[in-house]
Amino acid sequence: MFMSVMTKKRNEQGHLMIGDIDAVRLAEQYQTPMFAYDVNAIRNKARAFKRAFEQTGIDYQVAYASKAFSCIAMVQLVHEEGLSLDVVSGGELYTAIQAGFPMENVHFNGNNKSRQEIREALQAGIGCFVVDNFHELELLEEECERLQTQTNILLRITPGVEGTTHSYISTGGEDSKFGFDLFNGQAEAAVEQSLAVSSIQLQGLHFHIGSQLFETSVLTKAIATLYRHIEHWHTLHGFIPEVINAGGGFGISYTRYDEPLEPEAFVETIVHSIREESGRCHLPLPEVWIEPGRSIVGEAGTTLYTIGSQKEIEHVRHYVSVDGGMTDNIRPALYGARYEAELANRVTQQNEKMYAVAGKACESGDMLIYDLPLPTVKSGDILAVFSTGAYGYAMASNYNRLPRPPVVFVENDEHQLVVESENYADLVRNDRPLTM
Repeated sequence: MFMSVMTKKRNEQGHLMIGDIDAVRLAEQYQTPMFAYDVNAIRNKARAFKRAFEQTGIDYQVAYASKAFSCIAMVQLVHEEGLSLDVVSGGELYTAIQAGFPMENVHFNGNNKSRQEIREALQAGIGCFVVDNFHELELLEEECERLQTQTNILLRITPGVEGTTHSYISTGGEDSKFGFDLFNGQAEAAVEQSLAVSSIQLQGLHFHIGSQLFETSVLTKAIATLYRHIEHWHTLHGFIPEVINAGGGFGISYTRYDEPLEPEAFVETIVHSIREESGRCHLPLPEVWIEPGRSIVGEAGTTLYTIGSQKEIEHVRHYVSVDGGMTDNIRPALYGARYEAELANRVTQQNEKMYAVAGKACESGDMLIYDLPLPTVKSGDILAVFSTGAYGYAMASNYNRLPRPPVVFVENDEHQLVVESENYADLVRNDRPLTM
């Protein structure tokens, strides 16, 4: 079992531990706000996904979805653990190149790749494009011809199946900006067009239901739906998928009420369903790929803040403000994401009062947690917000001209700065004075 938000380690001083390091010590050394990642937690999740596949005996790839959190050190860690890498932009690709990641294990996803991004990826020699639309197919064909090269692709298919999640992170339904639709003829036309282009090798198909999934039945349904069409395309065009990529979106624990499934549950469902459908269609078993991001780094990350001002409104709410907020975690403001937190410097003390944790941005919506039980809060207390490893730093901004925080990796009793904090000079580095 993986460590939940309710089973964090404490030391004899009554402080929160991240790895084997006192969180208060980290806050003092690196200053707040800051992100701290437990590297062992990342490694354990990566290995759990790989182990689950190895037990099935099939060929597979586990590709870390780097949009969840990307920096050079993170990409290097992914390589150490033997994962592939999913990127969705030229910037993520550039980060992978700078990290020395093997390009043949890179998959390029995304719904609006530019010509320049496609060209750079082809020149880098990436392993696979996940093609999202006809415009991309045309650009890819043109750039392959210009560079006199070939490339592998998967076609991203929208299977018309949706998981139970927020509409902003649901991607598998018919009304989605992603992929070729199965039911209006787009997907079949994309298969036919791809098979006709000599510079493009159609390896297989990709789908992604959505994020923060807590059930496997939607994956079974999506695979069954997809194979009904694969059977038809095989009869019509002789198409045999060498790869089926079932995406990611596997849920994690943000609060005590979340009940995420273990990696084995998702992997076993995906492999069993693909095996059953391949057998039914009398087709060879394809290589199976997945692309977890949040489920690898989400629970490994903790954000540390320092509490500053307070405002108590009798019979309404008691606000405490921290030195970060929506600039380092937009998810609560964007779609009502919920988190749990503790005072890192007083984790063994009894909770005495309900607090609302506000960020420092000049927005009424900059609220991290509305109802958080804590001991009586004092200015200078260190607040640790759990499960912020995915889409925290990745979606951080300089709103209100606030510098983005540092990122620290902790492994056992060692810690290392892997992303420096920004300073005020960084904020104006690209500014130019008015000269008109």
